[in-house]
Amino acid sequence: MEKLIQGIHRFQSDVFAVNRDFFDRLVDGQRPQALFITCSDSRIVPDLICQTDPGDLFVMRNAGNIIPPYSSGSSAAEAATIEYAIKGLGIKNLIVCGHTLCGAMQAVLHPETTVDMPRVRHWLGNTDACAEIVANCYPDLEPEARWKVLVQENVLTQLENVRTHPCVATGLATGELKLHAWVYKMETGQVYAFDPETGQYAELSASTRSLDSEEPPTLLTARRSRSRAPLPSPVV
Repeated sequence: MEKLIQGIHRFQSDVFAVNRDFFDRLVDGQRPQALFITCSDSRIVPDLICQTDPGDLFVMRNAGNIIPPYSSGSSAAEAATIEYAIKGLGIKNLIVCGHTLCGAMQAVLHPETTVDMPRVRHWLGNTDACAEIVANCYPDLEPEARWKVLVQENVLTQLENVRTHPCVATGLATGELKLHAWVYKMETGQVYAFDPETGQYAELSASTRSLDSEEPPTLLTARRSRSRAPLPSPVV
């Protein structure tokens, strides 16, 4: 706790005071560029990875970057956050970002590790679809490779769940919302995005088209029709 308290004091004196004009502008409201859905893992810091400032990202985090499918009458925090981001803040880009070395995905592969954590086991039930995909489509992978593939398939499966939310379906139908599937490779700092044309993940680079590209996303259509080719070796 002492480290946290000291950090607060340094922030107030060395960051907030020096950038007071910037923080004053934030008081007027937020206009984030994207809804960034990622894991609660303490090693994942969206603003650090994307080099964004306060106010740029509307962040939702949970164990395994999971989004349960929409359910009528549900009061789930994920559903409320997605709806507010799109309808309340007018966000036009939604990113689901998984990461290598994900403890939640490891627990999916080894359910015995959560035998005394019933709520965790229940939550991870939302990954049953991607776990079955990996078991049936990649049966010959070694444990380490299977873990990495599950991370990638989980991101795509969660994007499919996102599409079931009414505000997302509406945004996609009108062309006002774009979906993005990313995986952060913790070992190297690289970020990979799913390419619907190849059905593979490819590293994001300076030449990658921006989030505001006019071309509408076809992530999930491509995923439904793509063959189960091996996932790219840089991530796996």
